[in-house]
Amino acid sequence: MANEKGIPNLERSLSTPSEKSTDVPKSDNLDSQNVTITIDNNLLIDLQQLSIGPVISEARYSVVYQGLYKSLPVAIKVIQPEKSSNVSPERKVKFEREITMLSRVKHDNIVKFIGASTEPALILVTELMKGDTLQKYLWSIRPHCPDLNLSLSFALGISRAMEYLHAIGIIHRDLKPSNLLLTEDKTRIKLADFGLAREEAETAMTAEAGTYRWMAPELLYTGPADYGVKKHYNHKVDVYSFSMVLWELLTNDTPFKGKTDTMAADATAKNLRPSTDNIPKDIVPLISSCWSEDPADRPEFAQISDILANILGDTYIPQTITPDLAEGEQPDAYTPQTITPNLSDEGQSASQEIANSPGTNSLMDTSAENKKKKSKSWLCCFKSGYNDNLQ
Repeated sequence: MANEKGIPNLERSLSTPSEKSTDVPKSDNLDSQNVTITIDNNLLIDLQQLSIGPVISEARYSVVYQGLYKSLPVAIKVIQPEKSSNVSPERKVKFEREITMLSRVKHDNIVKFIGASTEPALILVTELMKGDTLQKYLWSIRPHCPDLNLSLSFALGISRAMEYLHAIGIIHRDLKPSNLLLTEDKTRIKLADFGLAREEAETAMTAEAGTYRWMAPELLYTGPADYGVKKHYNHKVDVYSFSMVLWELLTNDTPFKGKTDTMAADATAKNLRPSTDNIPKDIVPLISSCWSEDPADRPEFAQISDILANILGDTYIPQTITPDLAEGEQPDAYTPQTITPNLSDEGQSASQEIANSPGTNSLMDTSAENKKKKSKSWLCCFKSGYNDNLQ
């Protein structure tokens, strides 16, 4: 069955899985029948209204399709294998957590949750972001940097999304460019993939959650004896990850380029960080504070948002800044927008009560001083080295 636009029916698509799909290892399937997924009926979608189209992306345990739900363009994430009864217990738990977290949040810079299904497969449906991921966008314009106002606007949108999450007690734990999605015109950014997100707890939590190049040092195991042991950490792990994303936005380079993932983790644990030589001097204190080894020295996202908003206010000019492009190459158009956080009254109160972190007050003072000076150093794009071998 197909709808009027010719997109095939979901069940037919699931009966012919992609050739690139990767099966879950058999060892992961043990006791999968004993894990029950509980999802509120209000969150379930009507599969008769869902049609599936072409593949957008594939990962080891999931495939994301473009599709329609009640004639609305959507992204359809299907957890592999295609039959829910064969999915490993771990993947079932992660799926339920992602549904629970994503259905709770409502923010202009977080991808909108549409609904989910547990039969015939584990399916998550969200709004469709036609601009693809921030990671792919950055790759597509290398060795050039994005327009500087655009990079800072993206950073502010990410910060406000994270400010909202932390205000309601949620840690994302996997903030990175591949989990940030863009609108079709490449002017707005939204946070996605809540598979590792969880409520912050005072007790120990799972360590090494996330992706090594963006992972905070306190999440890493320091020796073989520690492997598998839960660790104490807090929401500041997201601030560290944000620092790496901000660094990428300003350099369009890869953190720890030339190193393997485990080498990057080892460098992080030894308090080594990417070079700031090509970062505008005004922003270096912010990045350095965000990736501090001691989580207590990292600012809160409410403070980061304020600093970025002040910088954007200092440097905004009402036209697109043109980067150093090759002859005949055209930059992406950018229409500046005001991005406002969508905090509930409870969230606003929690955000206002966030205590200042050590080492951050000086950043706020610097931001205020820069506003007086009307710094001009932001009116050019700073570029760093480029290597196609590692993306």
